[in-house]
Amino acid sequence: MGFRRGSSPGRRFRKGGKGGKGEERHSGVPGAAGPVGEAWALRDCDVRIPAGRICALVGPNGAGKSTLLAHAAGLLPPTSGDIRVLGTAPGEARERIAYVAQDKPLYPQLTVEATLRLGAELNPERWDAEAAWRVVDGGELQPGAVVRQLSGGQRTRIALALALGKRPSLLLLDEPMADLDPLARHELMGLLLAEAADTGTTVVMSSHILGELATACDHLVLLDRGRVRLAGEVDEIVAGHALVTGRGPLTELGSHTVIESQVTGRGVSALLRTERPVTGDWEVSEPSLEEVLLGHLRSSRAEAARSTAAAVSTTASPPASTPTATSTSTTASTTNSTSTGREALS
Repeated sequence: MGFRRGSSPGRRFRKGGKGGKGEERHSGVPGAAGPVGEAWALRDCDVRIPAGRICALVGPNGAGKSTLLAHAAGLLPPTSGDIRVLGTAPGEARERIAYVAQDKPLYPQLTVEATLRLGAELNPERWDAEAAWRVVDGGELQPGAVVRQLSGGQRTRIALALALGKRPSLLLLDEPMADLDPLARHELMGLLLAEAADTGTTVVMSSHILGELATACDHLVLLDRGRVRLAGEVDEIVAGHALVTGRGPLTELGSHTVIESQVTGRGVSALLRTERPVTGDWEVSEPSLEEVLLGHLRSSRAEAARSTAAAVSTTASPPASTPTATSTSTTASTTNSTSTGREALS
């Protein structure tokens, strides 16, 4: 699955809020711009997810995760760029895609049994009743129970049953476990991974629960402010970073990329992106996946803060004695402000 750079209408979020053998590819998907008070949901989004992977889509609220999944499901067209799923456009692959949205819409008046029967009627050539009922039975749900009377966690189980019963080639899950208690999350995650392994299904799921994703997923995409900050195999991402502590200046680290650094009682500590062993008088350790992700997110926020400060600085009014310069400065500041608004994504 891969996204090629572009822009997309996506959803409007208010601020604060080559396909080939063995591979699926989405192409770029940046999100929507709107009037004052709104920002791009995705921007210059370029990512590829190999087939057969369990991929974690992580990032803070408003990072663009839901928009990206909606694009992949064929629910939102991009403004520019293109999307390829299972080697074709999302709309043409819809029968092989299952998508579970955050709100998990179900018909409230139907019973559990009627809901699964509807799933079978809508997917007559692909429906696997046994797979669907395995998910339902794990929650001890009565077939005659009415959906409107179920808890949020029980409705989540029904939605996942519909998705897995479809036997999709690509399963898209938007915060699928948020309504579940820890025990149910653990059980359903295990069931989900087992089903995916048996069928070779590619799974892309967004979540804030980093601890579970570290053990459940083998691929990861980190989004922040609508841009891809990090993407790749989980093991390779962790192995490509190092935590260092020492008293020397950061300039001693040479060609290593410093993601973030801070002064501690022992000197300087830093998270590095490395391509070769760190040399010199530094204590080196391997970071956890969570440390890597948080380091990149803090670095992204620091970049955004600097960009905002620079934009504010350029809008300062020049002396009244230079009206021509004022006109030029105003034009430049408007351009800078627009650029910052699009890049400091929701």
